[in-house]
Amino acid sequence: MSEPQHPALYQINTRVWLTELSRALGKRATLDDIPDAELDRLAEMGFDWVWFLSVWQTGPAARAISRANPEWRCEFAVTLPDLEDEDIAGSGFAIQNYTVHRDLGGAPALARLRQRLQKRGLKLMLDFVPNHMAPDHTWIDEHLDYFIHGSETDLPRAPRNYCRVQTKSGPMVLAYGRDPYFDGWPDTLQLNYGNPDLQQAMIGELVRIAGQCDGVRCDMAMLVLPDVFERTWGIRADLFWSKATEFVRRKYPNFQFMAEVYWDLEWTMQQQGFDYAYDKRLYDRLREGHARPVREHFHAGLDYQNRLARFLENHDEPRATATFAPGVHEAAAVITFLSPGLRFFHQGQLEGRRKRISPHLCRGPAEPVDQQLERFYDRLLGVLRQRVVREGQWQLLECIPAWEGNWTWDCFVAFAWQGRDGERLLIAVNYAPNQSQCYVRLPFADLGGGEWRLQNQMDDVGYDRDGNDLQSRGLYLDMSPWQASVFVLARKSWKSTRKLGSTCASFWRRALN
Repeated sequence: MSEPQHPALYQINTRVWLTELSRALGKRATLDDIPDAELDRLAEMGFDWVWFLSVWQTGPAARAISRANPEWRCEFAVTLPDLEDEDIAGSGFAIQNYTVHRDLGGAPALARLRQRLQKRGLKLMLDFVPNHMAPDHTWIDEHLDYFIHGSETDLPRAPRNYCRVQTKSGPMVLAYGRDPYFDGWPDTLQLNYGNPDLQQAMIGELVRIAGQCDGVRCDMAMLVLPDVFERTWGIRADLFWSKATEFVRRKYPNFQFMAEVYWDLEWTMQQQGFDYAYDKRLYDRLREGHARPVREHFHAGLDYQNRLARFLENHDEPRATATFAPGVHEAAAVITFLSPGLRFFHQGQLEGRRKRISPHLCRGPAEPVDQQLERFYDRLLGVLRQRVVREGQWQLLECIPAWEGNWTWDCFVAFAWQGRDGERLLIAVNYAPNQSQCYVRLPFADLGGGEWRLQNQMDDVGYDRDGNDLQSRGLYLDMSPWQASVFVLARKSWKSTRKLGSTCASFWRRALN
């Protein structure tokens, strides 16, 4: 079965989930212990991809750094007030080796999990971290030239960016992995993309990973772009991603790449072979709480929009429930997940979890389920399972003032989906803290000459509207603060209209008699 044009992805914190399963089973759980019923549930909910975070082998060096870092421990203790050292497994992005972690069951367990996913039509996504490795990676002794070197003067000058590492060749000053705007990650060492041999070695790692899954999420993918890398390290580097994605697809033509990317470099990553790029810009504009910048974001072409990964939270961002107030959360979710592209959900989001779990931790806090939010997401996922929003055509709609001086028209975000068989969805959101009104121009040329039914998929409320009025003036909306509606737009049949008229006539005859 081919993948829909606008798929849905579910991110799982693998180590935290297996810790929960271990407690339930009374033994150490591996990937083999993930219940079939849970995979069935993900498929039934309408997901196409499952991203299992942090499956690769990590080592004692990075784990020791995570446990000793006082700033990180303070963050961990906010999540887990009863924090213990055993809860700190080390970052899943400080990779010692691209082999499946032995505690998860190793490569055979992952292969069996992938087979179980495939039986349910689910694709497997894993991590690829291009920028750095753990400090006890084997390349430290075998290929020291793969890393960025520093000098003795760098240690006192930039102690947060360099460290001394014991290697087979003796002590060496090496750089921490970092981006140009922040201090380094002290549990990692920076790879040197100015070295062509390192680039070939990383392509080799990607090919091996591609044999075990269907796609990769590439961590901080923009850091190895030549201009970014040179700005950070003063070292010129050749293009990596265009070569890497092309090379992998020669062997695995359907393999997919998703980029974690910021700094308005999404289009750049798409042009270098990425199927999807993080849409952090939409997320940031939704957090600001104003409709116009959100609408303006959707003015970009569909060749760009269709290849964005839309999210309200992930393992790096705060929980959506802790970020967006009630009502705002639901409005932002309707906008995010009913826009075109990849719909990216995070484990715990659907239940309203509030505490972000660091990727250094292997245990999460116990939190109550927000049942109201869970019901909302159940309805939203039901909409997302409809073919019209998985395969249909999306279009941003124009909102205009309902009368002269009606400034609240500017508070709306509205768009439509149309399917190949004529199905139509109309999404309208008053993304503002005030009551708002507007007319929405509808893009359909066949509205005249009858009545149309607008049935809201989010609350089962329906409305009948005259088609000639919809055609000439548009759809009038008067919506409460942060209200979000998802209407199925369908022409009322002649039979139903005649039946309604007959029923009304019978009522009045009885009333008059």
